[in-house]
Amino acid sequence: MSQREGLVLVTGATGYIGGRVLRALERETQRPLRCMARRPEYLRGQTAPRTQVVAGDILDPASLGPALQGVHTAYYLIHSMGSGQDYDRSDREGARCFAAAARDAGIARIVYLGGLGHGTDLSRHLASRQEVGLILRESGVPTVEFRASIVLGSGSLSFELVRSLVEKLPVMVTPSWVDTPTQPIGIDDVVTYLASAPDVADSEGREIQIGGPDVLSYGEMLDRMADALGVRRRPRIPVPLITPWLSSLWIGR
Repeated sequence: MSQREGLVLVTGATGYIGGRVLRALERETQRPLRCMARRPEYLRGQTAPRTQVVAGDILDPASLGPALQGVHTAYYLIHSMGSGQDYDRSDREGARCFAAAARDAGIARIVYLGGLGHGTDLSRHLASRQEVGLILRESGVPTVEFRASIVLGSGSLSFELVRSLVEKLPVMVTPSWVDTPTQPIGIDDVVTYLASAPDVADSEGREIQIGGPDVLSYGEMLDRMADALGVRRRPRIPVPLITPWLSSLWIGR
């Protein structure tokens, strides 16, 4: 089977980014497609007729062999942020299980979306995203790791949270990381990068940074959102750290 004919597996297709990547692949590639989900019933009726939907769980190694059988390129677009306090441990275990299964199945390429950043002073979330990328790269399966900063688009968690904060809070109590520089990128650009990965002529794998062209802090993003919505920029009161209680005041208003 030629590279262009190789079966592509998409994990995370029930998520914000994974679902858009799947739809882009269904439009733009002639490769056979397969989706893996813990609850396949959530995807049935939501995919193109030619797309297979199979059951699989990254924390259940026995389920991965059948799901990965015959796959050429596998998208790993899963994270465990919503699973509770131990999300980084779940991410680590899931990546190890998937990497081992991909190696055993003879997969030619893994495509992963990680986090943009460097150094040792990373947030817990970003450190976990980069750890997952390292586990996949060290599996022996050539891995294309795209590293993005905040992904913005209507319906995305980042976009909706920023908009909600600007619309609802007259004054913001902000943690020190609100001054951290970032390079936000639009969802359409991220999907374009990811959807092109199966046809990249590269058998070794690589790390590709896809931060947007503008470098600005989280605080500046809040100001720009206020300008775009036509509302007054919100005063910010900085605090050394933000507690779960303060976070609940942000999100729950």
